[in-house]
Amino acid sequence: MKILFDCRYTRIGRHDGISRYGASLVSALAKLHPVTMMISDERQLEMLPNLAWVTGPSPTAFTEPLAALYVNKFEPDVVFTPMQTMGPWGRKFALVTTVHDLIYYTNRTPPRDLTWPVKLVWRGYHLWWGFQRGLLNQADAHLADSETTRDLMRKHRLTKNPITVVVLGTDSGPTETPRSFPASRSLVYMGSFMPYKNVELLARGLHELDDYRLHLMSRISEADRSLLEALAPPDSLVFYNGATDAEYQGVLTEATALVTASRDEGFGLPLVEAMAVGTPLVVSDIPIFREIGGEAAGYFDQDSAEAFAARVLELELPEEWLRRSNAARARAALFDWDRSAETLLEVLSSAFAERGR
Repeated sequence: MKILFDCRYTRIGRHDGISRYGASLVSALAKLHPVTMMISDERQLEMLPNLAWVTGPSPTAFTEPLAALYVNKFEPDVVFTPMQTMGPWGRKFALVTTVHDLIYYTNRTPPRDLTWPVKLVWRGYHLWWGFQRGLLNQADAHLADSETTRDLMRKHRLTKNPITVVVLGTDSGPTETPRSFPASRSLVYMGSFMPYKNVELLARGLHELDDYRLHLMSRISEADRSLLEALAPPDSLVFYNGATDAEYQGVLTEATALVTASRDEGFGLPLVEAMAVGTPLVVSDIPIFREIGGEAAGYFDQDSAEAFAARVLELELPEEWLRRSNAARARAALFDWDRSAETLLEVLSSAFAERGR
C-alpha cells in the first residue's frame, strides 16, 4: 500500500496548530509504514521528518478543487490530508480527509493569512452546510480530532462515510517528576487572536488578579496588542509575538495555569501540552474542553471575567494546585501521537481495501 501524506499545510520556520499536527502525525505514521510526503514548497522540509517527498500545488490555490488530477500522477494507493478541502474529483486513489472543527459556520471571520480572493470563496463555502457535505461525501473516510467534532458532524449529517476519532498528542510524554507548586504567578495563553478566541475576557479578568501576569505566546497584530493593553491592568501582559518552542516550554513549566476563554474549538492542543508538564488548566466551559481537560481543568462561563478570575484564585490553595497538577499529568498520558498513528494506519488500510472491492 503506497501512502501519500499531504504535508502542504506545513508552516515555514515555525509550526502553527495544523502544521504541528501534520508533522507529528506523519513522523509517527512513518514508524509503522513507508510514507511519501507531498509538500508545496521545499522550505517546508526543514519542519518535517526525513522521508521521501514529492511536490504538489499550493493548498490555497484556486486549482485545489482539481488537486486529485495532479496527485494521480504520483500513483498513490491512498492519500491522507490533514484538511478536508482537497478536490476529490477524478481521483484514482482512496482518500481520507480530516475535519478539525466546525467553528467557522458560527464564527465566520476568515483566517487572516488568506488572500482576499480566497477569503471570499472561504466565506461563501461556510454559508451553507451543503458545500461541505458534497465535498466530504466524495472521499472514502474521515478523521475528527474529538468526539465533540464527530458528534457535530453526525448532527449536521455532513457525511455518509465512516468518521474515526484520532486525538492529538504531544512531542514528549508527561513529565516524570511531579511539581509541588507553581514557580510564578503567571498565566499562559497559546493561540490566535481571532474573535471567537475571546482573549479580551482574559485581559479584563486580570483586574481581579493582583500580581498575575498573562503571557501571550502567539504572533499578534499591533491592533490586537493595543486593544488588549487597553483592557488589562498596566504591565500585566507579556507579549512574545511568536515564541520559540523553548520559550513556550520554559514559561509553561513555571506557570500557575494555562488559560483560554475560547467560545469554540475543535480540539485544543495547548491544553494537552500544558497537562504534559503538570500545569493545570483554567478554561471556558465548552464541551470540547470538558472532553480534553477532565479533572485537570477549572471551568468558567465564557462571558464572565469574574468567573475566570475566581477559577485562577482557587489554584492559590497549595493542595488544590497540586491535585490538579497531578490530574493533568495523568490525563496527558491519554494523548499520544504513536497511538494516533496506529489508528490512522487502520483507517488508511480500510479505505484502501474498501476502494479495491
